[in-house]
Amino acid sequence: MARGRDGSRGAGGYVGRGGAVGARSGSRPDSSSRGDLIEGRRATDEALELGLPITRALVQKDGGQGDPALSQLAARLEASGIEVERVAKPVLDSLSSHGAHQGVMLRVRPYRYAELHDVLERAGEGPALVIVLDHVTDEGNFGAIVRTAEVVGAAGVVVARARAARVGVGAYKTSAGAVMHLPIAQVSNLANALDELKEHGFWAGAATEHAHDVIWDAPLAGRVALVMGSEGSGISRLVREHCDFEFRLPQRGRVESLNVAQATTAIAYEWLRHCEMDGGDAAGASGAPGDSPAAVASDLSGNADLPDTSDFDFPDTSDFDFSDGDLRG
Repeated sequence: MARGRDGSRGAGGYVGRGGAVGARSGSRPDSSSRGDLIEGRRATDEALELGLPITRALVQKDGGQGDPALSQLAARLEASGIEVERVAKPVLDSLSSHGAHQGVMLRVRPYRYAELHDVLERAGEGPALVIVLDHVTDEGNFGAIVRTAEVVGAAGVVVARARAARVGVGAYKTSAGAVMHLPIAQVSNLANALDELKEHGFWAGAATEHAHDVIWDAPLAGRVALVMGSEGSGISRLVREHCDFEFRLPQRGRVESLNVAQATTAIAYEWLRHCEMDGGDAAGASGAPGDSPAAVASDLSGNADLPDTSDFDFPDTSDFDFSDGDLRG
């Protein structure tokens, strides 16, 4: 299976072929803010460990007196090449969201999103998984889904531009940094994005509790665009209409269901299992890798090329007695 793991860590976005941050020329920074603020010493430690794109650090200028831990943290930030500005405590207080900055705050560069064509390029021509999120708004779930996508070797994640979780500090943390290794494409219309994916040989599968078929009967192999719905309302009617098949996860317990991140992990590994079983050349239930849903539908309607049997020597059955005795096994 072509995992396409050529992305590497970058400053505020996925680094693709050629080292360009985010998408090639059309990548867009998250316009919701000029950058995320991280506050607190433990959060600062985590940001450094994850390699978040920190642009500046604000450190309480009188905090070093009698606070060697803060002095050491400031020195660590400077050693990492991060600009450290010493400010008065009232400045930090005015910027803090909850007043627990502990003398340090970080400014993180806004994430730069990829385009859908970047995801398609990374998918190549063989088996590939693209996870499409229909207005998933919880940043923690979003980050966990990106982490799963990166681990199983997905080609990318597609999200809506509006009413969807963004790549913020929470997503960096819950994805364990995976947001910097995987293209995340923002699109204006998810239904149109699914149609474009299908034009490139993907089968669009919707995971919904309203489906009749369970996951074991779904064609989760080859080129799959996995559609996951929002935590509250699930997949929208329009997006479901653009999917080729639907399925659900079976359950035996009493809890209502898995959350969207847990469900995505289970389904992604079922796709990966098919790929591993087929040696990386997994195909959908009714077609070879690369066959589009439209092409397979055409074959099933009677337009498929049948083998030529004109030269086949069929046995002579003219003397065969088709009586009950001859038909008994």
